[in-house]
Amino acid sequence: MGLALAGVTAAVLTGCSTEDAICGGGEYPVLRVGSSGSACAPKGEEPPKGYARYPEGKVPEHVGDKWDTYWETHTVDKDGKNAKLKDGQ
Repeated sequence: MGLALAGVTAAVLTGCSTEDAICGGGEYPVLRVGSSGSACAPKGEEPPKGYARYPEGKVPEHVGDKWDTYWETHTVDKDGKNAKLKDGQ
């Protein structure tokens, strides 16, 4: 327990979050066009085919945060417009 507490204390003191990041260092999150799927792409590269960048200001940063939860029921269409997903997508 002491080791775990020390890790949390170090995270707080350094400003690091103990939440799970959506992507690792050197990556950014991308959204699967037409579905709720997501992936991580290397910074400085375009999203893979079939994926798009999240709209500005609506990028999830941590698992379960406001935008991560939002994108479970929404997506972007092929024209980049936000769309609510139908059940089962």
